[in-house]
Amino acid sequence: MKVKKLHGEGAVKRRIMDMGITKGVEIFIRKVAPLGDPIEVNVRGYELSVRKADAAMIEVE
Repeated sequence: MKVKKLHGEGAVKRRIMDMGITKGVEIFIRKVAPLGDPIEVNVRGYELSVRKADAAMIEVE
């Protein structure tokens, strides 16, 4: 999947971008916790755990 757009504002959006999740980057879902939080994704060659609320702000195509 490719990141199409990042929603959110201010510090939250900046934190997501600082983790390497930017427009156009390939992102792969690796694991999802039993209750859905957190979600482990592979971005730019490394694994990253993202909270469900933060992952909802990432629009993919």
